[in-house]
Amino acid sequence: MRSVPRLFVLLVLCSLHVHHIADGCSCAPSHPQDALCHSDVVIRAKVVGKKLLKDGPFGTMRYTIKQMKMYKGFEKLHHVQYVHTVASEGLCGVKFDINKYQYLITGRVFEGKVYTGLCNFIERWERLSLAQKKGFNHRYQLGCGCRIKPCYYPPCMVTSKNECLWTDMLSHFGYSGYQSRHYSCVQQKEGYCSWYRGMTSRDKTTINATDP
Repeated sequence: MRSVPRLFVLLVLCSLHVHHIADGCSCAPSHPQDALCHSDVVIRAKVVGKKLLKDGPFGTMRYTIKQMKMYKGFEKLHHVQYVHTVASEGLCGVKFDINKYQYLITGRVFEGKVYTGLCNFIERWERLSLAQKKGFNHRYQLGCGCRIKPCYYPPCMVTSKNECLWTDMLSHFGYSGYQSRHYSCVQQKEGYCSWYRGMTSRDKTTINATDP
């Protein structure tokens, strides 16, 4: 039977949810919409304590949190009290500040416990754009049937009607680019997916699908 830390490392390495790149921990970029769609649980929380658990070769850091809101994961957990991460940052473990900030945290659930790491989307709540906050509240879930296709080197093009071409890496190196901060990829009435920036002031049902 594998230890929880070893299994957690495997989950992190296989994860596509990204926000940070650290020494010894490399992750492919991911749009925050993909982070929500591919995570088991998404919450906003304040970290209020921590404890190092002496399990496995590297240990697990267990953070005690005060959950403010759950955006995804209701079918797995009613409430999150602890968030676990591998103790080594070099193995993609994440370090939270205690009693300072509210965080948006995405993660996986294993045996009733929430695990996260540097390859998951984690950000201080006040650093998120208004569009990202709205995305995690509702909008991103509308696009979970769409595919965000990253473009690393031009030329790039979509190959099916359910794809949105993500080009932030060309000008922003994958960090908080314009599409990541202001757009979601959602399915239109015609059945194809396109970038969605927000509601119009006159008609709340109309999607502004102007390409970024």
